[in-house]
Amino acid sequence: MEKYEVVVTDVQMPFGSMVIFMIKWAIATIPAAIILFVIGAILMGILAGIGVGF
Repeated sequence: MEKYEVVVTDVQMPFGSMVIFMIKWAIATIPAAIILFVIGAILMGILAGIGVGF
């Protein structure tokens, strides 16, 4: 199987579509931020528990 290299030089996208895409992108960051916050809180709780044990 041969591999081909592709170089994208330009993407034409209407302004309205770009705005909608960016709004969806911003909305999608909210659940990701919540998940990362929860994971961070759990890790901090574990590390604080370990620190208190010493």
